[in-house]
Amino acid sequence: MRPLFTLIALALALPAQAAPADEVAKLAWMSGRWIEDTVTTTTQEVWTRPGGGVMAGASQTNAPGRKSQVEHMTITAEAAGVTFTAILPGQPPTPFVLKPGGAEGEAVFENLAHDFPQRVIYQRCGVQLCARIEGVVKGQPVSKSWIYRRLD
Repeated sequence: MRPLFTLIALALALPAQAAPADEVAKLAWMSGRWIEDTVTTTTQEVWTRPGGGVMAGASQTNAPGRKSQVEHMTITAEAAGVTFTAILPGQPPTPFVLKPGGAEGEAVFENLAHDFPQRVIYQRCGVQLCARIEGVVKGQPVSKSWIYRRLD
């Protein structure tokens, strides 16, 4: 009996396995250079092609008379699952885990413990890339959407 307890103890001590790298590779449809121009702002977003279970991203938003906003992002294979991590200046990195069962060409990342947003959503909209953040602020649903066209 003792060896069984030893095996169980060793198994419990092992670190959790990361999501397979090929789960990140399924998000290759997000890669590229994207832009959304509106009357008031220009937002550019760039995603690298997946490699080794990692994608790197950056976003820059410019509006006349306002300081540029820059965000860095990663999508990685983690023990919790495929994880989108937002890295904003002056804030700790915020992880959002990919919800299972999404449609092809759609990725819904969620962190219900975060103040706002609680969800980060990407979706292929024909040749465009649609992005959306959503959640609840002061008991009210709030969202922001972008529709990007490819730059490259």
